[in-house]
Amino acid sequence: MNRPTIVLAEDHPNVAEQLRRLLSSAFDVVAVVGHGEALVKSALKLKPDAVVTDISMPGMDGFRAAQELKQQMPSLAIVFVTVHDDPALARKALAIGRGYVLKTSAGEELVDAVFAALDSRRFVSASLGPIELLLDTDGRSAPSHRA
Repeated sequence: MNRPTIVLAEDHPNVAEQLRRLLSSAFDVVAVVGHGEALVKSALKLKPDAVVTDISMPGMDGFRAAQELKQQMPSLAIVFVTVHDDPALARKALAIGRGYVLKTSAGEELVDAVFAALDSRRFVSASLGPIELLLDTDGRSAPSHRA
């Protein structure tokens, strides 16, 4: 059975390597890039099953890159991994992608978040509270998933 493929975007090389190793336990990480423009280019070329992206990166940030990718690849599973524990940013991320994982929780939650996103479910780091409080009340939200 083929493992799902991932493109990872993280601008800090040491963190990128840690995340790559973590994700490699369950996925084939086909590219690691350091900014949003490279994420868009790599994902459009490689057609991964999912992308895992930092939000704050030089140049094009993770949100803009993810929005561009969703326009080109609507079914792409997108998970944000970030240091920002801000519920407003989590809401913005969930309007674009399927997951929002804090870097401090990545070791316990990131692989589960990617699997949830690949299964069209949402995932938010447990420390941010109930996922239902972060989702829009428009009735279009997917079922929640927690670690």
